[in-house]
Amino acid sequence: MEILRELDFQGVVLRVVRDDLTESDVDAIVNAANSYLRHGGGVAGAIVRKGGTIIQEESDRIGFVPVGSAALTSGGKLRARHVIHAVGPMWGEGDEENKLKNAVRSILALASREGFSSISMPAISAGIFGFPKKRCAEIIVGETAGFLKESPTSLKSVSFCLMDAGIIDFFVEELGLLEGR
Repeated sequence: MEILRELDFQGVVLRVVRDDLTESDVDAIVNAANSYLRHGGGVAGAIVRKGGTIIQEESDRIGFVPVGSAALTSGGKLRARHVIHAVGPMWGEGDEENKLKNAVRSILALASREGFSSISMPAISAGIFGFPKKRCAEIIVGETAGFLKESPTSLKSVSFCLMDAGIIDFFVEELGLLEGR
């Protein structure tokens, strides 16, 4: 794991890391999921391949998750004990920004309800869902900061776990902007 930027914000360590999400040693990793929790490709497919079919089996029992919401399964064979499946919007479906904001808030609320101290999340919706990368970074970091200011939480660290050089700089920049607040 390569830490690219780190900031203590409201008593929670926020960090941008370059790493394989499936290798994160945290209470929960966040999967950028589709509403039917079919984990065939991308990050979701990698999570099931590495964590085992139990993750897909538990997802099948959950069924449908609306855009902007999140659901929880075990982490199977992953280092992370749990997977938070967050459903972000596809670009072009309408009201995408609010849907992404809701997804981020759903992740943080679920993690807090479960008493998790550490989570690691990717750039939800910025991959195959086509959300503009800069705006994705602004929303994810901004909503995380807003949640931490407004809500009690068990979280001690939130990592934005990224591999794509094209989006890492946007997250690093957004964390830098938080330093002044």
